[in-house]
Amino acid sequence: MRTRATVASWICQVVVAAILAQTLFFKFTGAEESVYIFSALGAEPWGRFGTAILELVAVVLLLTPRTAPLGALLTVALMLGAVGAHLTGLGIEVLGDGGLLFALALVNMAGAVAIALVRRRQLPVIGTNP
Repeated sequence: MRTRATVASWICQVVVAAILAQTLFFKFTGAEESVYIFSALGAEPWGRFGTAILELVAVVLLLTPRTAPLGALLTVALMLGAVGAHLTGLGIEVLGDGGLLFALALVNMAGAVAIALVRRRQLPVIGTNP
């Protein structure tokens, strides 16, 4: 990868991982917003814990150079779920947050897409022999 692309990717990786780490902390600790969200979705507590575990996996993948593009794809999938939940059942604003959680999901999705694009040559090609 070119130097600028590498720097841009690492900036996105750290930002996305930091946001995921913060939200997974709230999920694991049972913060009021997290419990409310997963209760409203009919997925409390297992959906909350399952999502937190997947977010933890994504953080580790994102911060490991060799697996960063896989972490980005996992993050895109998680954020599609989060955005979908906001648009279909939760609403943009949750418990008076002014849409912050929704905005963070969009930022994470954009950052993860950027990482996947920059590091796309590192993604394994399914169906080929090594």
